[in-house]
Amino acid sequence: MSTADGPAQSDPAADLARRVVAALTSRGETVAVAESLTGGLVVSALVGVPGASAVVRGGVVAYATPVKASVLGVDADLLAADGAVDPEVARQMASGVRTALAVDGVPATWGISTTGVAGPDPQDGKPVGTVFVGIASAERSVAVELHLEGDRAAIRSATVSELLARMTTEVDSGE
Repeated sequence: MSTADGPAQSDPAADLARRVVAALTSRGETVAVAESLTGGLVVSALVGVPGASAVVRGGVVAYATPVKASVLGVDADLLAADGAVDPEVARQMASGVRTALAVDGVPATWGISTTGVAGPDPQDGKPVGTVFVGIASAERSVAVELHLEGDRAAIRSATVSELLARMTTEVDSGE
């Protein structure tokens, strides 16, 4: 596809989403998504890929902090003590969404999550651009801290791309 200004630019998140969906499809695995600051952008990128229904279980937008506890099983004491912008919260969100979106009692193979501060103001004592993404499987869960720059839209978009890039690495590593 091209525009009047020349060839269309590739969308990094869309390209990464295609890679994630292809890798999960080839392995017969599934993914469930828990999002806070991205508000559904991750699951939107994934379901924009033809054939995504074979691997995407769904998504939970847990934008309000209490929803992270009530729906995803994040420890309420952790949220009260450290706030939502925390690596352990990201890990627990990713683990919790695997079971929250279980089908016939079978958790999703993978859970992925986003939590952080897109701005305009700091949150939980963390500056704008502080983001944690989580990735969980039955074997392990990890959280990665990101320090992103830009306005709300740029931070949210970069979060999606960073999470999908890391998910691609995780799936390709054979975990």
